[in-house]
Amino acid sequence: MNNYDEIKKLVESSRKVFSNINEKTMNDIKTQYGIIKEDITEKETVQVDLEKKDSDEIGTPRDKQKAYKIQGNVLVLHGKKESDIQLTTDEKNAFIESVDEFRKEVAELVEFEKMNVFDENVEWGGTILELDLEFFYTINEPQGIYINGQMVKVDQEYLEMVNKIQAYYEKFKSKWSQIVSSRSEKV
Repeated sequence: MNNYDEIKKLVESSRKVFSNINEKTMNDIKTQYGIIKEDITEKETVQVDLEKKDSDEIGTPRDKQKAYKIQGNVLVLHGKKESDIQLTTDEKNAFIESVDEFRKEVAELVEFEKMNVFDENVEWGGTILELDLEFFYTINEPQGIYINGQMVKVDQEYLEMVNKIQAYYEKFKSKWSQIVSSRSEKV
């Protein structure tokens, strides 16, 4: 008999022995021999409890958030109170306009990520499919434009696209700065 067959036989024997032992004895044996054990139920309970908490470990209130699917794209509102995460007509219209304008002015083939609207910032991004180019906008920075791509050929088409992304950012920042300002006024 070779080593593989011997090990296989030992494993089968131990399974038969352990299948007839109660849970407490099994845990004692695992502890004695240093076998790692996990209590999955306990882990799941902890995770659920953390999700239910409205504050972090320090005690500061955690943001509430609510996602809205609008014309196939997602807008997520963040806030401290329930009233902060209620979608207004202005926010909905600004979101629809932003998507439409981006498709018209920058690129038609875009896979947008969710737009996050916070108390003092708006973050939005996506992938321009024809160039496999990722973009990200954030309005609380002077030039909050980020671009990511792998092995992107820097040619005229790429440079034009970067210019379009940059030009649209100014329009985006202006529109969403007004929305953020109006959200802070109602607080």
